[in-house]
Amino acid sequence: MPENKSAPPSIPRPQVLTERALSALERFSHIEAVSGIALLIAALAALAWANSPYAESYEHLWHTRITLGVGAFSVSQSLHFLVNDGLMTIFFLVVGAEIRQEIHDGALSSFKMALLPLGAALGGVMMPALIYLAINHGTVASNGWAVPTATDIAFAVGVLALLGRSIPGGVRVLLLALAIIDDIVAILIIALFYTSSLDYTGLAIALGGVLLIFMFQRMGIGKMALYIIPGAIIWYGLFKTGVHPTLAGVLLGLLSPVRSIPMRERPLETIQRSFHELVERYASKGNDGHSVTKPLKQIRKAEREMLSPVQRIQAALHPWVAFAIMPLFALANAGVSLAGANLENALSLHVFVAVILALVLGKPVGVILACFVLVKTKVCELPSGVTWGGVSLVGLLAGIGFTMSIFIASLAFDDASLLSAAKLSVLCASGIAAVVGLTWGWVHLASTRKSLTAD
Repeated sequence: MPENKSAPPSIPRPQVLTERALSALERFSHIEAVSGIALLIAALAALAWANSPYAESYEHLWHTRITLGVGAFSVSQSLHFLVNDGLMTIFFLVVGAEIRQEIHDGALSSFKMALLPLGAALGGVMMPALIYLAINHGTVASNGWAVPTATDIAFAVGVLALLGRSIPGGVRVLLLALAIIDDIVAILIIALFYTSSLDYTGLAIALGGVLLIFMFQRMGIGKMALYIIPGAIIWYGLFKTGVHPTLAGVLLGLLSPVRSIPMRERPLETIQRSFHELVERYASKGNDGHSVTKPLKQIRKAEREMLSPVQRIQAALHPWVAFAIMPLFALANAGVSLAGANLENALSLHVFVAVILALVLGKPVGVILACFVLVKTKVCELPSGVTWGGVSLVGLLAGIGFTMSIFIASLAFDDASLLSAAKLSVLCASGIAAVVGLTWGWVHLASTRKSLTAD
């Protein structure tokens, strides 16, 4: 067997430095708090920009039309739409995949534990609505009762990330599940109370996309890229229906398999066998591309199937979501103008106060109370590692309403002064909820560490 005695080539110094820099960047990207800081910086930058002398350029940027076309067919949407309804679908895909993993073998794997985020979400919707209606009952402002019911999942998860990896995984999963259910409830509220009609042909299109996913899975198609096709069909179907199309990401994530596609032998065995075949062919025929193509292809496929589709989605997309999509989302949505809200108007003041009380007080009370009742009546139990302090943290962060709340406000109010008051109150309430949630999180972590040290 011929031996290759040629010395390995020396690696250029710039390549060595680049490899070190990329390695450091990769380690840096896995620090949870960094993604939260990136989100916060983007949000503050947007807020400052929207209230600066250059506010007009902020509005102009996000209303810029982007047109994509092939032949006679073309689609034209604003940059804001492409971020909120396009890129955020990828965010919801990662969230859906994480929830799917937890349903399979994690904090949501039992029926009792899956009931907890459902009950918490419903409690977090009902209590804020009741507080808002108690203040604005009998006035035209009562139409905005749904404004404080929504949780902004992107900002809530981003703020939670600021607390780092010390937070138990069960707390993150509970917040994710609660926020997803909360978003679904908000979409149903919009469909039932703020939408005149729905295009049901879109539901048929979305169902066709779902069926295509199942067909792909039965065919043993394991490449994630090919699932863009049914994902796009579901997205378009939901968009045509009038439902928020980012739910396509949640559906795709929840439908992702938690096991790799069936293979004739275990992936590790395939890798070992193909590696030996590769060495033999390379030794006998040298660097002949045709001779090594088959074993290399088998190794790549087996390497892919070492992780389930759910795990691959999270591993491949998490850095893009954390450091590109979420900061871009914050930059596009946090630019709320503080001008125009006339709080001297009694009705505007009532809207302002009601939304703040509903989000900052109603959300955590509703979430904690619902969890308390469900656990004490033994209907369900707290996830492993989650204490009542962790439940309180989830409730406080659920008060970050923001994007969906502002969107509902734009549907609920025709009066410009009421709409401005609602937007300002959502901004203030979300900021207060974030600060209070972070403060409580740090206190809770400190007390937990102290008790562990004492033990």
